[in-house]
Amino acid sequence: MKVFRNFDWLFFLVIFLLLTFGSVTILSVNPGIFSDQIAYALLSLGIFFLFSYLDLKIFESFAKVLYFASLFFLTTPLFLGVLSRGATRWVEIAGKTFQPSEAAKLFLIVFLARYWAYRRVNLSSFSRALFLILPQFFLVFRQPDLGSSLVIMAIFFGMILLTEIRWRQIFVLLAGFLLILPISWFFLHDYQKERITHFLNPSLDPLGAGYNVIQSILTVGSGGLTGKGLGKGSQSQLAFLPEKHTDFIFSSFAEAFGFLGSVLVIFLYFLLCRRIIYAMRKTESDFSKYLCAGVFWLVFFQSSVNIGMNLGILPITGITLPLFSYGGSSLLSTMACLGLVENVIHSNFGKEAIEIGFKRD
Repeated sequence: MKVFRNFDWLFFLVIFLLLTFGSVTILSVNPGIFSDQIAYALLSLGIFFLFSYLDLKIFESFAKVLYFASLFFLTTPLFLGVLSRGATRWVEIAGKTFQPSEAAKLFLIVFLARYWAYRRVNLSSFSRALFLILPQFFLVFRQPDLGSSLVIMAIFFGMILLTEIRWRQIFVLLAGFLLILPISWFFLHDYQKERITHFLNPSLDPLGAGYNVIQSILTVGSGGLTGKGLGKGSQSQLAFLPEKHTDFIFSSFAEAFGFLGSVLVIFLYFLLCRRIIYAMRKTESDFSKYLCAGVFWLVFFQSSVNIGMNLGILPITGITLPLFSYGGSSLLSTMACLGLVENVIHSNFGKEAIEIGFKRD
């Protein structure tokens, strides 16, 4: 079909494989929600293709509208939020829960892409951008959702690196961050402080705050080289592993498919991020460059932090694994973002852009 002439099938194949591996893992650890996940996956594929072929100028034109939409979405949990596990991150719509912070990530990427595409980085533009982004950060942080608030800041600072920022300015930003970091401890909730403390030493409370870290590491290790097979892992099947279909789904997968399967998944995320970078470097549109940069930091940060906390090398923050973890809000938002990257690819490149791109970088 002519519409798929410049479609990046390698990019789509990586996405489809990650979706498939995640869905199969969910089927093995929690069959009751598998049908929901398949419905989310099919809907997200539709969103992916829709965002792949909409005119990018539409998103650029409505960037300011999307900024205010993100504020609106993030205020809804204050009034309509559903309390779950001590947090009000979700809003119930037609019997299904929706997480507004996931949509806000997409909206902010588009807004920041439009913002930096027409500005040079200096103290004024940086201060204004930070001022505009802080309301979203604090609205997410107070839900409380430390993971999503960290993702928002990762996207914000990551996109700045694409601007014409000088190394001296980067050093000043880094120094400021290091100065503020100790102060942030006093704004964390008690359970968040416990996660950090017991990440450093899980044995302090092996049956309490350190339980998740210990069980996650045990689950990954129990998979060995080739894994125990789907539905045969004692850690995930006997409910030793908490949140085995969301936060710790990578551990569930590692137990089933072992070290080799885990390496394959990590390699797929590498390919996904690599392809986003390739699209970012090849397009001539500043808006498209920043758009790809924002999506890159979304995927890279979330996947790195999630896998890191599953392996016990990073604190538990509640960040889901993109395209893998159960949940409609995260999946739909991520696929919409990836659809925008696909849009950049086929909108700017000829057939030569469909090649893997490693040699010409």
